[in-house]
Amino acid sequence: MAETTLERAYSIGKVSEATGCKVETIRFYEQIGLLPEPERTEGKQRRYLASHIDRLRFILHARDLGFSVEAVRELLKLAADPSAPCEQADEIARAQLEAVRAKIARLTDLANELERVADGCHGGRIADCRVIEVLAEHGACSHGGARYDDGR
Repeated sequence: MAETTLERAYSIGKVSEATGCKVETIRFYEQIGLLPEPERTEGKQRRYLASHIDRLRFILHARDLGFSVEAVRELLKLAADPSAPCEQADEIARAQLEAVRAKIARLTDLANELERVADGCHGGRIADCRVIEVLAEHGACSHGGARYDDGR
């Protein structure tokens, strides 16, 4: 643990507190190789450096922007070489932007459909309920029964 004697080391709890990231998620990012494993104390407790926290913040920001784990992995590789050209990072960002725009369009369609269905409901009995009718008969939706895949 020689490196940490010169630099302040943080427990996983302190890293979690500083970044707002759950302990389980920090461990997950270590397991999949996005976050390098920290040194450990003799008691096997993880000890993170400021560089771990900076990297974790980068990962969290990228994930907040919707980048996949693989895209984050690529962006981290690119970030490790500051003198490299940024075309590949730009391509990754533009692909994510297109994915977000497509999702927004799909969500807008869903909002319009839900509004149409809800506007068709005028109280009364379940037997006459437009919401229940549309949910039971998917083809009654204006989107023709197309499925929305949100990754679940």
